[in-house]
Amino acid sequence: MIKNVLWDVDGTLLDFEQTERFALKKCLDDIGVRADDAMAARYSRINDAYWKRLEKGECSRAEVAVGRFRDFFASEGIDADPALFDAAYKEALCLRQFPVDGCLSVCDELGEYVRQFVVTNGSARVQESRLRSSGLYYFMNGIFISEEIGFEKPSADFFDIVLALIGPAEKDETVIIGDSLSGDMLGGSNAGILCWWYNPRGAKNTLGVRTDREITDLREVLALIRSEHGE
Repeated sequence: MIKNVLWDVDGTLLDFEQTERFALKKCLDDIGVRADDAMAARYSRINDAYWKRLEKGECSRAEVAVGRFRDFFASEGIDADPALFDAAYKEALCLRQFPVDGCLSVCDELGEYVRQFVVTNGSARVQESRLRSSGLYYFMNGIFISEEIGFEKPSADFFDIVLALIGPAEKDETVIIGDSLSGDMLGGSNAGILCWWYNPRGAKNTLGVRTDREITDLREVLALIRSEHGE
């Protein structure tokens, strides 16, 4: 029976694509650059590639922060300071959140059956602010952010620390729910816990990572855990 749910945030509980697009366009507008959706999509690809490198230990958090905007500005011919822009961008990320459909009610009701924890890579200050403003913070029994833990998902070290801090937590009673195969599912597999892949768009598992279930709607999580309790 599942007793502990480890939630990813971006792309699982919160729609990061909308927040990212909002923050990027606002910050570009502030420096006199009009951004369209195509430009935002180009930035998103660069940003995602940097975070994937961070997951693999190929770059530092500081290199992600500056490198993504340095490369983006070079591709778009924008003359701006990447470090200053990154600071403004992080502030803008905190301004508007877009909860995934059903996530607030699901997390609220799940509290009757399990303990819930956030496990996320990202800036501690930004992620905590976003969780508070979205209301998700108040449903959680703990928040674990890689910047504070000292290791990134999918590192087994990250999960070892989390499981020790929330203990007692049996691995067969603990599930991670997230959208990222390379971060969440690989990390959960490395840790030996259950892995539920949130995959609303029906993507293919191109990495061959272990997933124990595929979830297309967060309300399925509540139904599955209720069924374990005979409801």
